[in-house]
Amino acid sequence: MSDTGRHTVTFDESAAGERLDRALAVALPALTRSRVKALIEGRCVALAGGQTIEEPSRKVKTGDVFVVDIPEPEPAVPQAQDMALEILFEDADLLVLNKPAGMVVHPAPGNPDRTLVNALLAHCGDSLSGIGGVRRPGIVHRLDKDTSGVMVAAKNDATHHALSKLFAAHDLERIYTALVWGAPKPQRGTVEAALGRHPVDRKRMAVRKSGGRAALTEYWLEKRFGPAIAPIASLVGAKLGTGRTHQVRVHMAHLGCPVVGDPVYGRKTRNGSAPESLRSFPRQALHASVLAFRHPTTGKDMRFATELPQDFLKLLGTLNGVK
Repeated sequence: MSDTGRHTVTFDESAAGERLDRALAVALPALTRSRVKALIEGRCVALAGGQTIEEPSRKVKTGDVFVVDIPEPEPAVPQAQDMALEILFEDADLLVLNKPAGMVVHPAPGNPDRTLVNALLAHCGDSLSGIGGVRRPGIVHRLDKDTSGVMVAAKNDATHHALSKLFAAHDLERIYTALVWGAPKPQRGTVEAALGRHPVDRKRMAVRKSGGRAALTEYWLEKRFGPAIAPIASLVGAKLGTGRTHQVRVHMAHLGCPVVGDPVYGRKTRNGSAPESLRSFPRQALHASVLAFRHPTTGKDMRFATELPQDFLKLLGTLNGVK
């Protein structure tokens, strides 16, 4: 068989009850089981008919037909690509920037290049290579592709280690600005709800009563849009007490106020009276507005605040006249 391309595998009763990764490794002998597992977790395996499978431990049933897409091999090391960056601060140890919405932080399946990592490699040169891992050089934390805002990247191992400790200990300040459906009640409060992988859709996070990781978000109402009794939307601030995947998005949805434009946690939100600009906003209206930390080398307290991007500001402009 070819090492790349699309392959269809049909299982008979002899494979029934086997783990999917083990059964596929037997059916596709050119692939190791670890390679098959990576393909499954990378969303490259689907049931015939379209349902993507992400659980290597899924049990095979008699008659199951799976489609396996094996991508072309990617470079082991991300390539430098010259891309414009909005740099807020830079010295020999670190770089602080304002990431635009639409930019992926590091290469991953489906986004092999044109990422922040590729841009950082071009900007910083060979000194960045390998800092924090081959695939994520310099990256200490990340923002989702469609979330804009302030980020810090390390330029040497010592700084990467020190910044990673700050993030792990939550010994820094991170504030987001979000436009959400409705308005949170109370107007100011704290969400303390553990987060973990969704039990069915592993690409999503969810509030978990057991098995999740502690997560804390302090929030406050900044402005309402629409009727005072039942606002259409509101602008909120959110300060992270922890830094879990999709934390603000999941916690706001947990409050009943999902982020406007969120395709994952806000997709069931419908409000026919809302302006078209609000209902059709093409990304989650979420911006990392503030990042504050102590410089690992100089010990100086540093604080960076970024303005909302133009598409976010334009959206707010359309809401100012909503009654």
